Formats: sequence, C-alpha cells, structure tokens
Amino acid sequence: TFTCPLFLNDHRTIMPTRLAEYLRAARQQQFVGRDREQKLFRTALKATPPPYFLLYIYGPGGIGKSSLLRAFTSLAEAEQAAVYWIDGRDLDPTPDGFLAALRNVVGLPPGSNPVSALSQTSTRSCLFIDTYETLTPLDNWLREGFLPELPENVLVVMAGRNALSPSWRVDPGWQPLLRTIPLRNLEPEESRSYLKLRRLPENDHDAILNFTYGHPLALSLVADAYDQRTDWHFCPEQAPDFIKVLLEQFVQKVPSPAHRATLEACALVRHMKETLLARMLDMNEVHGLFEWLRGLSFIESGPNGLYPHDLAREALVTDLRWRNPDWHTELHQRARTYYAARLEQTTGREQQHVLMDYVYLHRDNPIMRPFIEWQEMGHALTDAPHPEDWPVLEAMVARHEGTESARLAAFWFERCPEGVLVFRESGPRPIGFLNMLTWSPESPLPPGPDPALATAQRYLAGHAPLRPGEHATLFRFWMGDEDYQSVSSTQSVVFLNIAQYYLTTPGLAFTFFPCSDPDFWEPFCRYIDLCRLPETDFVVGGHRYGVYVHDWRIHPPATWLAILAEREVSTEPEQVHPPETEPFVFLSESAFADAVWDALRMYRQPARLRQNPLLRARLLVEEAGLDADEPTRIETLRRLIESAASLMTDSSRDEKLYRVLVRTYLNPADSQEQAAELLNLPFSTYRRYLKKAIHRVAEHLWHREITGVTRF
Repeated sequence: TFTCPLFLNDHRTIMPTRLAEYLRAARQQQFVGRDREQKLFRTALKATPPPYFLLYIYGPGGIGKSSLLRAFTSLAEAEQAAVYWIDGRDLDPTPDGFLAALRNVVGLPPGSNPVSALSQTSTRSCLFIDTYETLTPLDNWLREGFLPELPENVLVVMAGRNALSPSWRVDPGWQPLLRTIPLRNLEPEESRSYLKLRRLPENDHDAILNFTYGHPLALSLVADAYDQRTDWHFCPEQAPDFIKVLLEQFVQKVPSPAHRATLEACALVRHMKETLLARMLDMNEVHGLFEWLRGLSFIESGPNGLYPHDLAREALVTDLRWRNPDWHTELHQRARTYYAARLEQTTGREQQHVLMDYVYLHRDNPIMRPFIEWQEMGHALTDAPHPEDWPVLEAMVARHEGTESARLAAFWFERCPEGVLVFRESGPRPIGFLNMLTWSPESPLPPGPDPALATAQRYLAGHAPLRPGEHATLFRFWMGDEDYQSVSSTQSVVFLNIAQYYLTTPGLAFTFFPCSDPDFWEPFCRYIDLCRLPETDFVVGGHRYGVYVHDWRIHPPATWLAILAEREVSTEPEQVHPPETEPFVFLSESAFADAVWDALRMYRQPARLRQNPLLRARLLVEEAGLDADEPTRIETLRRLIESAASLMTDSSRDEKLYRVLVRTYLNPADSQEQAAELLNLPFSTYRRYLKKAIHRVAEHLWHREITGVTRF
C-alpha cells in the first residue's frame, strides 16, 4: 500500500489526484537501490556545465532500465528541469520518425524544428530515450547528426539492452561528453531492502535471493506471488511450483492445450514465425494462435518474429522440461528439422540467420550455455576486409598476442587476403575478424615462418594425408577487438561463421581450431565434437596455443549434426558419445576407382560385395547411416552405383555409355561379345565405351566421396 498527497489549486481547494500521480508514487515507493547511478545523474543535473552530456545505460531485459529512467525523471522534475520521454519501440527508426516523436513530446506542431525549439530556452531539459536497441539504424545519425545540434542545456539519457557501438567509444569528440553504465542485478542488500519493502517473510529471503540472484523482475514476480498467496513460502525444493506461479503472472489463463503448446514452442526458439509454429505444432492453420501469442503482454515483436521476455522464456522452458520432458524433446526435434531444411534452402546472410536459430536450440544445455552471448548473437555483420582495415587488424593482433603474432598475421593478410572475414557493427571500424588458411594437394600452402601451419601440416602428413579433391583449414586468427577470445558477441559470430563453413564447404577433410586459453574452451569444444590434439600445439611470442581438431571424413557434417542433436536436449550431454562404428576407409582416387570397377563386376552377386572397401567409404556410410548393418550397406552400394550410372542418361552423348554399362553389369548379357551384339556395336567400340562408362561412374562416386555432393 502507499499514500499519495492531494493537490491544491490557487483557491486552496482540494483537487482530485490524477491516476498518473498514484502510478508515480507507487513506482517511487517500490524503487530501491541504484544509488550510484542516481548520484551520477543528480551531479549532472546540478553542475554547470555538466560533467557529461550523454548518459547511456545498458543491460538485459527485466534488469530495471526503464524503472531507473523513471527515477531519473523524478530527480529532474525536482530540479525544475523539463522532461521529455521517447520510447524507441513507438517510432519508425528513421530520422523523420524520430523528429516527429520529439515534436510530439515537446508539444510542437507538425513541420516545426524541435532542436530549434529546445535551443530557444535556457531552462535545463532532459531527453530520455528508452529501448535504444530498437534504434540501431539511427545510431550513426544520432551520433553524428542529431545529438551534436542540441544545446548544452539538454542532458540526454539513453537506455538499451546492448552496449554502445565502438564508434561512440573511439570518437575523441564523444569521449569526454559520454558516460556509460552497465546495469546489473541488484546487490544482495538492495534485494533484501526490496523484499522488506514488499513485506515478504524474512525467513524466506535467503532462498529467494539464491534463486533470483537479485534480478529485479524476478524479485517483483516473487513478491507478487506472495501478495496473491498469503500462505505460500518459497524454497528451492518447490522450484516447479514457483515456476508455475511465475508463469501465472504472465498468463492468467491459457484457452486451450494448443495455446499452451504455442507458448512452449515460442519459448524454445529464438524467434517465432507462423511457418515455424505450424511445423512445431504439426498444424496447417495457426494464424489465430499466432495472433493470440502476439497479443500477450510479455511477448515482444521484432523484425525476425515474436519472442518472450527473458524471464518468461526461462520460466516456460523450466516448467516444460520438468513437467513434460518428452514433449520438450519433440518440440526441439521439430524445430531442428525445420531449421535443417532451411539451411539447405538458403545461402549467405540469410543462411547465417537460420544457423543462429539452429544454434539457439542449444541455449538451455548446461555445457553450451556459458559459451555463447545468446542475447547479442548475430548483431555483428560479416564483411570482406577493406584496404583501410589491414592496419587495424594487425594492431588488434599486436595488442592481444604481441608483435611476433602481428608479423605473422601481416604475412597471411598479404598472401591469403581471401581467407579473412571482418565483423562490424553500426560503424565502419572492425570489431573483430576471422582468418582462415586452406590448403589441398592441388593447392598447397607453404607454411612460411608460421609454426601454427607447420605443425598442422606435419600432423596431416603423418596421420591423415589429404587425397585429391580434399582440403584442410586452419582457423589461424580469431578475436574481438575488445574481448579477444573471451565469451562475447564477437566471439559468438566467429563461431557462427565457422559452423557455416563446416556445413557448406565441399571437400572439407580436416579443420584446426587454435585457442589462446585451450583449457577454458575445452568443455565447449568437446561438446561440439572437437578433439584436443596436443601434438599440433604451437608457440608464438613465448605463448603456447592449444589446438582442437575435427576429421570430417570420420564424422562428416550429417553425423556431426546428429551428435549435436542428441546432446542438445540431454541433461548429461557429456555422456552422449559419437556412435561406435567400424573405421572408415580412405582410399586413393585410383584405389577408389578399382573398388568401383570391382563392385560393378559383382553387382549381380551381392554376397561377393561383402569384401568391397566401398562399404566403409564415407559416401556409403553417410547414405546408409552409421548404424546400418551389412546387408543394408550392400544394398546401398548397389543403389549408389545405379544412381551414378543413371546420371549418364541426362546427356545424349553419354547415354550410349549407359546402355553399355547396363548390358554388361546391371542387366548383363551372357557375355561381353553377346552384349556388343545386342547393342549393335563393334566389339572394339563396345570395349572403349565400357571403359568410359566405368570411368564415369567412378568419377561421379569419387566426387561425392570427396565433397559430399552428388555431381550432376
């Protein structure tokens, strides 16, 4: 409960209080903590000139950014400052849309210049801009165009989920005018103050704080639960009940099981669209369900679809995983199937967005979760390097790894510039990069002065030599400008680009992934089926780099995705191991061709195919499946031969070769002489055609063995 004073007019008559005053009083009475932030803002209000002109607050959803901004408005009004409030969600993110919103809050007619109006008064003014993450398209314009035109009596406060782009931080003009505040959870004593303010039983405080970690919205929802259930006492053992109560704060009533399934599906994926919802619910018509979802107060809309508030997502997923684990697994599988199909249908940036959605399915996995910035995943753009980027990238390497590494980076930038991907946010300056070195028997790459490449190539030569058509890749340098190889939004987009490379690069046989801190990344790399290989470690500038590898011939992309799919929903992902199979056979091109010829000769005698080495070749295992038995593999080999032979019917020039192959092996005559006679060919011509036909089949199958792609 709270009290709100009545107001007097000029004749000393008691006037009714506006609802807005009740709302303001209630918010003020329940606002705790943030003393440092309020002191920083109050100092700027009182100083002339202020110590800064722009204050930026950032933090995840539900952390209390909007509440802090409202507290700032009360401080500003107490100092007789004019207050103007703009919410980025309520305007078109264009300069005209922003200026129209500003005119509206200042009280100006359409077409007038709000900047000029603000300049015509000497009164201290405060412009609050909430939900700044929705105004990313305006970032450059606000920094370079709008804000510099404001008079010095206007103090600007902005709040958003993400940190400001590097362009703000590196600008020498903005540096003295800007202050940033990363907003975190409340401190334990602040959280206790809030719980006391809400009159929660002190005996329950420790359990509540241990569960919520001082997250403001979580604390508020717990307090609401106590208000509604006076006999309720929170304890960790009752977490499922608490989650249920938590969900009831978001959804008072779910109309039907289909609506409940809609909520659960939305909580599992990064963004929900109608097509995805239809696939996850296995329904043809979901428009009504989608519109109901869109109308919920805790569901937000973005350019990529609908998504729940962070805390609502956590509560929904926790409840589903505890209450119905089988349905939780089924929803994951349906979403995964949808994304897998979309990955094959898309390319470039669109494919990367789909891959982000695919990776997001691993967010709740206890091993995967700490290693990805799920909130900011995908904010950076992938770009080719510009001429002016090279010195910036070299300086980045020098700052994080030293001058010797920087010299090696410059060496590879000059020789292999096509292997560099640069990551940018709103400004032109790179925020990170990825450097890939690729080589093959046809295109060798001399190691030069770099021990990283030398050790990788030495390992391959001694343990897994590349065959013609195969290649290996070393992800030589990868880092963010500010966070190097720590968990960050840049590191996340590096990993997304690497995963996209895994899935879309034909002929990829082996990859090497070096880490400056290999022990830190060991759980993550083990989870994604990368193996630590100490013999490929290397030393540069006195620092030892650990290397994780993957042999894509043994576990190709399809197998890799299957392994990750099992780990995705497992409560003990470290216990999910790659399936044990017979060792793969890696044949040379000539040995592979001999095996194809032998398989053709034994095509009509399946029992004699049991010894054919193609039964353990990569293309056959991918086609038949890792756990296929011998009869299935034999039948798969025969089907692959038929498929490769039938490709010749697409060409009138090769169709005669196909007929020769059919009459000799697939549906043979009693002898080759009889086959030639039936085909009305001279025997010498028949023999020449047969040799070409065998070569065509071997060529098609070899291409698929090396690249994983059917050759047409």
